[in-house]
Amino acid sequence: MLKITRLETFVIGDGPGIDPDKGGVEPLACVRVHTDDGLVGLSEVFRVPPGVVQATVGGPDTHFSRLLIGQEITHPERLWQHVWDSLVHTNRRGWEIIILGALDIALWDIYGQALQQPVWQLLGGVQRGPFQTHAETRSDSVVPYCTIVSDVWGGETMFTQQTRRVEQLAEFGYRAFKVEPMMSTPKEVVELARRTRKLLGSEPTLMVDVGYLFNDVSTAVRICRELEEFDVFFFETPFPVDTPEPYARLSELTSIPLAMGEHGVTRWEFLDMMDRGRVSVMQPYMATCGGLTEAKRIVDLAVPRGALVCPGNWSTQILGAASVHLAAYSPITPYIEFAAAEVFDSPLRRELQECGLPVKHGEIAFPTTPGIGYRLPEEIIRRYRIG
Repeated sequence: MLKITRLETFVIGDGPGIDPDKGGVEPLACVRVHTDDGLVGLSEVFRVPPGVVQATVGGPDTHFSRLLIGQEITHPERLWQHVWDSLVHTNRRGWEIIILGALDIALWDIYGQALQQPVWQLLGGVQRGPFQTHAETRSDSVVPYCTIVSDVWGGETMFTQQTRRVEQLAEFGYRAFKVEPMMSTPKEVVELARRTRKLLGSEPTLMVDVGYLFNDVSTAVRICRELEEFDVFFFETPFPVDTPEPYARLSELTSIPLAMGEHGVTRWEFLDMMDRGRVSVMQPYMATCGGLTEAKRIVDLAVPRGALVCPGNWSTQILGAASVHLAAYSPITPYIEFAAAEVFDSPLRRELQECGLPVKHGEIAFPTTPGIGYRLPEEIIRRYRIG
């Protein structure tokens, strides 16, 4: 039986002062789990300060090493529960759960390698009902939607830069796009969507993310009514997510599905937004929500509620690879978020994307290699290592 022998943390990035909102890779902690037979699992820990990860994952006396070193890898879910139960008196919604999520992904990576199967098959395989599997709907791939940001928010510069990036990515064959008119006026939100839909035509998928821009429902209702003519697939985070009530009110007054979940931690936060907030598009980050173990549970809760799960990922394709495995398991995941390196000035983002699962004809095929299937060359770690 495989045993965990060592946990490792290292930090990579484009540089210490990089602005991630402009497409660069800020200092990013990555974790590796080592076993007694040489198998190694990899993941990243998005948006947790690297110093926190280094202090809690690594040497034998660190917080997570004490919980995991020596444990047998009978199944990732058993280890997830072992760690979760150990956190009952500490922090069940914050950094500990996000770090647990990254370690969980690494453990699934090892589990798949040990059994010589891709992780999605071990999660349960492609789940489609017998009346949903004719040739037109059978799925062996997932469509990445490209998140588009700009160097400035609001006004003509934002319109020009975001639409230009959409145009470039469409030329590369991408088929779904999310524009981000953040810190903008209501008129600017609608105008960016109008220009993007005009540029794309009717076929490509368009999403709009305003990044918690509003507090009052009436303004959001007016915007949504104008956006409806542009066939918007979802409207992301119109309000802060600390309370679900505004989402519930807005959902009754627009035909556009509402989306949230980039910072959602554990299935319980997603359950609250679905049941009380009437949010119909869940966007868990694979590590932030608590790992593939917890993301699978979010899918299982969303299916009977008629919601979609479109994993978020404004990070690298180390994390993106895990999103593909969830999509292969999930019958309600038509899209996953993708920070396409082609339009951002980030050497590290480009190299990590080149090592990841390839996008061909606007789709990512479900992987066939054992484990998660992402291999990070030591040369990249050496050149981009920080600290």
